[in-house]
Amino acid sequence: MTVRLSRLVQLLMLGLVLFFAAAQPAAAQSLLRDSETELLFKQISDPLIVAAGLDPKSVRVVLINDPEINAFVAQGQVVYIHSGLLTASDNVNQLQGVIAHELGHVAGGHAIRIYDGVNKATAITILSLVLGAAAMAVGAGDAGMGIMAAGQQVATGSFLAFTRAQESSADLAGAKYLSAAGVSGKGSIEFFKKLRSQEFRLAVYAKDSYDRTHPLSSERIQALSELYKKDPAWDRPIDPALEARFERVKAKLIGYVTPKQAVQLYPETDQSIPAHYARAYAYHLGAYPDKAEREADALLATAPNDPFFLELKGQILLEGGKPSQAIAPLRKAVASAPDMPMIAVMLGHALIASEKPEYFAEAKKVLKNAVNRDNDNPFAWYQLGIVYDREGDQARAALATAERNNLEGRNKLALASAKMAMAGLPAGSPDYLRAQDIAMVSEEAVKKDKNKGEREQ
Repeated sequence: MTVRLSRLVQLLMLGLVLFFAAAQPAAAQSLLRDSETELLFKQISDPLIVAAGLDPKSVRVVLINDPEINAFVAQGQVVYIHSGLLTASDNVNQLQGVIAHELGHVAGGHAIRIYDGVNKATAITILSLVLGAAAMAVGAGDAGMGIMAAGQQVATGSFLAFTRAQESSADLAGAKYLSAAGVSGKGSIEFFKKLRSQEFRLAVYAKDSYDRTHPLSSERIQALSELYKKDPAWDRPIDPALEARFERVKAKLIGYVTPKQAVQLYPETDQSIPAHYARAYAYHLGAYPDKAEREADALLATAPNDPFFLELKGQILLEGGKPSQAIAPLRKAVASAPDMPMIAVMLGHALIASEKPEYFAEAKKVLKNAVNRDNDNPFAWYQLGIVYDREGDQARAALATAERNNLEGRNKLALASAKMAMAGLPAGSPDYLRAQDIAMVSEEAVKKDKNKGEREQ
């Protein structure tokens, strides 16, 4: 009886843990970083962030490589947009509706408050386990099993009700932010209708959302339609400039993540800017460099000084084994958009890859400026480390390597590189103090990893 009870308790608790883990979106997907995409996200989200009473400098909207139509927030003020959601959006207004909803989660602190729901459900589960165990101890085995099963069902229902309430709250908050920013809610309703169609295709015919983490899309449409239609912004048209930027970003994303689909969606008979964009990335990734260059040249013919078209041309040349030819368009791109550090990093890469020592000073300058603006780019630190190594500055090369390993979560390597940097840097200097910070953080992370491994064993 004791062995049987112990095993049952383990299975029930494991099931509960796995359920709660599955109920929270995973943040392990790879980030897709692109200067033009991040600029679009900033342009369309900043008015909504202000409307939510948040600081645009503290809130980030980022793209992750995942084909599912989804978006989520995790701890911290970060909104994660799946690539599948962006490509499924028909216009920029639909994307704004999704971002507004997710900002409702951020402003409501839902990523943190989720543990309130978890704790309540866990308490119900533990109580049912205790009562079930007591019943089984006096010989009522079937009754005890029934109590435990019922308890887990009630706990699950409690948690689902909690998450549905959070989703409804975020819906209403998002509607408020759209209204305050003067953005129509039509896109939000259109996107929920798109999700409703998907639910039908997946044979989700439930009459209510009792056993779901989210309300049904039909319920959300009904709750929000009248609210949006009363808003003065309901009939406000989409900003043409934002829509044009959205179409470009969507096309280049399709070309990047699904090259084969891109050439079907954007055939060569389509001579629009989004079509050239999509085909340029599709041909580049498909190893058709001449075709990719022609598409990039077609874009530059329409706007010779567009920094993103210049960046694309430079990327095709650089990654096609022509780093020296990539330098000119990338220099021009950096001059046209000096506040775009990722373009500067690409220029630094091209300068280093040219293998011309006379370019190293320029590479060092542009890379240092890039990491000063955006120090979360591991590749930028990698390139800067190469420059320091070529100069014979092993201490700062080690510091750059420590920065890269720290960003990539390789704690042991970050610790080793930071200690190497400290050994060669003047004590008390800014670089020494930065290496010291990385060493302290990495050492603590290594200890946590070790303790976690011991607990799991």
